[in-house]
Amino acid sequence: MKASELRQMSGEQLAEMLKATEENFFRLQMQARMERLDVPSELKKNRRLIARILTVQRQRELVAS
Repeated sequence: MKASELRQMSGEQLAEMLKATEENFFRLQMQARMERLDVPSELKKNRRLIARILTVQRQRELVAS
């Protein structure tokens, strides 16, 4: 998901997406430790999506203050 798409989401939607992405990232990390991942690039994609969401949330905080 692109940052421009994330900026169009509401704060609640961003929070829900962040929570779901973090849970998925945790599951992928555990799976990577226990066995081989089918698609190892999913870890990188999830990590970057979490960073994008946090960045958009931080930008909104700075604009609000």
